[in-house]
Amino acid sequence: MRIFTEQTIRKFAEQHPEALVALQVWTTVVKSSRWGCYADVKKDFNTVDAVGNQHYVFDIMGNHFRIVAVIKFTIGFVYIRFIGTHKEYEKIDCKNI
Repeated sequence: MRIFTEQTIRKFAEQHPEALVALQVWTTVVKSSRWGCYADVKKDFNTVDAVGNQHYVFDIMGNHFRIVAVIKFTIGFVYIRFIGTHKEYEKIDCKNI
């Protein structure tokens, strides 16, 4: 899979260095994957949630942080729509962000 807007992850990691290793692991797994459907994502990230509208929520570092991404399975793209703390996540509409 290709990660679109990977710069968002780098900027977040600069602000939250405690999340750096977990974000690097997430990025490595995503880039080495060839997901065709939600079940494939679930095999790699058992805590991922499908929230509708092609949006998926990933728990990062034991649920301290969240990534909301749109996954386009047919073209192999993962679009980062949000990355933030669990508290920040609670303030967004993750299905429509």
